[in-house]
Order: sequence, then C-alpha cells, then structure tokens
Amino acid sequence: MDLDVFVSAHRAEWDRLDALLRRRRRLTGVEADELVALYQRTATHLSVIRSSAPDPQLTGRLSQLVARARSTVAGTRRASWRDVVRFLTQGFPAAVYRARRWWVPTALVSTAVSVLLGWWIGTHPEVQAAIGAQSELRQLTRPGGEYETYYSSHQAAAFAAQVWTNNAEAAAMCLVLGVFLGLPVLWILFENMLNLGVGAGLMSSAGRLDTFLGLVLPHGLLELTAVFVAAGTGLRLGWTVIDPGPRTRRAALAEEGRAAVGMAIGLALVLFVSGCIEGFVTPSGLPTWARIGIGVLAELGFLTYVFALGGRAVRAGDTGDVEEFERSAAVPTAA
Repeated sequence: MDLDVFVSAHRAEWDRLDALLRRRRRLTGVEADELVALYQRTATHLSVIRSSAPDPQLTGRLSQLVARARSTVAGTRRASWRDVVRFLTQGFPAAVYRARRWWVPTALVSTAVSVLLGWWIGTHPEVQAAIGAQSELRQLTRPGGEYETYYSSHQAAAFAAQVWTNNAEAAAMCLVLGVFLGLPVLWILFENMLNLGVGAGLMSSAGRLDTFLGLVLPHGLLELTAVFVAAGTGLRLGWTVIDPGPRTRRAALAEEGRAAVGMAIGLALVLFVSGCIEGFVTPSGLPTWARIGIGVLAELGFLTYVFALGGRAVRAGDTGDVEEFERSAAVPTAA
C-alpha cells in the first residue's frame, strides 16, 4: 500500500472528524450521525495502516483521534457493582473453565512430578546428604522443628498477608511470562514442585509424612490449584503465540491476554482465601482432620464454582473477555 496516496485520500475525513470532536457539545443530529460514521471509518483506516504500512507518527495521531471519538460516541463509563457481580459470576469462572484443558493436565503432571521427587528424596540418603547436613535436616524435621514452627512463627494476619502477596506474585508471573512460549512458566512450576517434593521427602524419611500433609493440605489444595490455573493459562497464552488458530495472532493474543488479566484479579481473590487458611487455620489448635476438612471444602467449593458457574457462562457464550463494546475496533474480515 502506498502510504502517501492513502493519507491524501483520507486526510479530509480525519480532519473533519477532528473538527466535529472539537465542537461535540454543539452538534446537530446530522453532524452526530456523521461523527459516528467517520469514527468507524477512521478506526478501519487505523487498522489498515497498522497491518500494512505502520508509521509511528501517523499511527499515534489516528490512535488518539479514534480514542477521542470512541469516548464521545460511547460516553464515559464507570465501573459499577453490576460489573463486579458479572465478573465474579460469569467472566472469571468462564475464563478458568475455558482454560481447563490446560490447567487440569498441568495440575496432574505437576503433582506427579512432586510425588516422584518426594519419593526419590525420601528413599535416597545420598540425595538428602546433598540437600544439607544431617544435623540441619534433623532440625527441620524433628517435632517442633522448623517445618512446624514456620506456620506459627509470625502473627497470623501478617503471615497471611505475606503468603498472599508471594503467591499472587507467582501466579501473576505465570500469566505474564506465558507469552514467552511458556518456558518461564515451566520453570516456576518446577521450583514450586521441587520445594513441595523436598519437604515431603525429608519429612517422609523422618517418619513424619502425616504431619507434613496435615500442615500443607489445609491451604495447599486451594493454593496449588490457583497456581496450576495460572500456569495452565500462561502455557495456553504461549501456545497462542505459536498457533493462534483461525484468528490473527494479534487478535488472538489480545483476546487471551485480556482474559488472562481478568483471571489474575480473580486468582488474587482465590489466593487471598488460601492465605487466610494458611495464616489462621493451619497453625490453629484444631485437630488435623478438621484443618484438612476445611481445606478440602475450600477446594471443592472452588471447583464447583468453576465447573458450575463457569460451564454455564461458557455455554451462554461468555469467553472471559471484556464485553464487546469495551474492545478495540478491528478491521472487518471477509467470511
């Protein structure tokens, strides 16, 4: 495409749209209709230039013009409680449900890797010796040792806030770094499973695996599920870069990226719940069965929420993306 010819052919339309926007409060009905038509036409022009002959200066000018026109046509919109309710009952569970073919296998494979690591460490003294000196390992695994006091060594509220921050950061990294073909996500997953496997292996070798599970399961079920969802979504985002399907790569990444951002917010809420359990339930004086029972109920509640509300929302056409009128204008494509 000859950019100079294209600009010459459409400059008058852009100038006219700019003039209408400057006096938008005093437009007649005919002028308002003209503004809408010019906005749609200019949005198409912008998409054509971006895809065929990108020019930073011209793209910047048209982007600003389209944004101003869109604001004028659609009006300023404020978030409301309706948006919060829609996000919690449709958008977030739909996004998680749609990603189930990625995060469910991720959870199964990661758990298997962690179990194998725990078995390997627990049954091989030479591996334990490579991790630390025998006296140090005994200090970690003995009754009242560091594995047990870890959960009660800080004030519950401060500990819950710290745990939530760390886990939310890990989940966000999985979602953000997935665009790099998913490789950083695999490393984050491996680090988490290695830490879990080391703890299980060392406590198992000391004959205290039941104690370890009693400390980890109350919060770990929901916490790890959130991490698996984030990792699976990150891997799907990385695969979208490789194979966007019938969509253009830009459109596919935009759609999946917007859903991933929304998912990050929802997972932060899920991890807040798991952090509260880890801060208040895990170190409590409740019997082990009661603490694990709370963790199981939280996990079942989340899975029911995802597969019931999320499945229903997806069947109704929700993809976890923002509503259609909030998306950027795109070039119409031929069928």
